Amino acid sequence: MIVDSAVYRDGTRVPVACDPHDLAGLKAAAVEPSDFVWVGLHEPDEDQLSQVADVFGLHPLAVEDAVNAHQRPKLEQYGDSLFLILKTLWYVDAEDAVETGEIHIFVGERFIVTVRHGQGSELASARTYLESAEAVLTHGPSAVMYAVCDRVVDGYLDVVEALEVDVDEVEESVFSPARTNDSVRIYTLKREISEVRRAVLPLREPMRRFATGTVQGITEEAAPFFRDVADHLARAADVVDTLDSLLSTAFDAHLARIQVQQNDDMRKISAGVGLVVAPALIAAIYGMNFVHMPELGWVWGYPMALGLMVLSSGSLWWFFKRSGWL
Repeated sequence: MIVDSAVYRDGTRVPVACDPHDLAGLKAAAVEPSDFVWVGLHEPDEDQLSQVADVFGLHPLAVEDAVNAHQRPKLEQYGDSLFLILKTLWYVDAEDAVETGEIHIFVGERFIVTVRHGQGSELASARTYLESAEAVLTHGPSAVMYAVCDRVVDGYLDVVEALEVDVDEVEESVFSPARTNDSVRIYTLKREISEVRRAVLPLREPMRRFATGTVQGITEEAAPFFRDVADHLARAADVVDTLDSLLSTAFDAHLARIQVQQNDDMRKISAGVGLVVAPALIAAIYGMNFVHMPELGWVWGYPMALGLMVLSSGSLWWFFKRSGWL
């Protein structure tokens, strides 16, 4: 349940006499004004999260969301505490698939609780970074909130960069001389881009509020850090919109190319039929065997009919070739 837990004082992790799973003991150990507790959990069940809620006084509605997961990114204020939901993303290139997870963050007076669902966006590296950046960690829970948001948004940028590569491949395939069937991949990528959009767009307003320092519980000194996160988030949102537009254009171009190819095929089929119909018409006429048919008794009648067939087919072939039908 608990991946890591610690008490921090003036930006430094301090040793405590209690067990890391003793949350009440950790809370009691945070006695200095600058002290705060950071508890990190991974996929806790309802009973486990209820124990955390009892110690830190978490709001029951927020706890319910954190247990159920599969929530929309949002920021909620419950009295003196904050509750933020982030969607985590990572890309499986072999399947053109965007996989999702969630991070739920509870921030209150002198504590922060992070609840992670899914395999992506581990937070151990964020904790390691903060513990090595004492100047940042002195901002308390606001610094942890920044580090987690920054890690998640950087993951968004990695995903959209991978999607850019795949969209470039689709465009190259659509406009290549070879016959391709890109409609399935275009649909798959548009669906995955929609998944990214559902994670990115709802998060823009909370990041804007953090960046302007208007959220109770987040220090104004942390606002510049969140401005950087908001900038990265805006860049990811712009790329997502651009990629979606490019895929729509590529799909329209793909359909247009299919129509052009079908027209080319029909012209070639029509030309082929024309090359066969003319000799068949001559053969049909001379195969009637009427008594009074012209040249029926002529010794050169048969070669003349064959020559007329070759001449008609050759004339049609020259005409179709000149017209670009063959």
